[in-house]
Amino acid sequence: MTEKHYYCAVEVTVELIGGKWKPVILAHLKEGVRRYGELRRLMPDTSEKMLVQQLRELESDGLVRRTAFPTVPPQVEYDLTEEGWSLVPVLTALYEWGEKRSERVGITIG
Repeated sequence: MTEKHYYCAVEVTVELIGGKWKPVILAHLKEGVRRYGELRRLMPDTSEKMLVQQLRELESDGLVRRTAFPTVPPQVEYDLTEEGWSLVPVLTALYEWGEKRSERVGITIG
């Protein structure tokens, strides 16, 4: 397998956290450990299939840790790995920019 060639460092980041839902998932997890059901409630516009897929990809890429507890019903928690925590400044910058943008153009959040 040949190593992928990148032409801009932003490509590396976007490949890992690009798309609509991954940055949102990471932003929620930077606030602390979340159970799967909490993430579903925090992201009502995403389908269950999409959320599961995005969580699996983030876990596979080493940004999110999934912990399953042997309970009935099963309890699953997600949190950021050390690598995931290294993205917090990026996520914070995205959040702050989005907040300012929404104020400038009159977008309601929440």
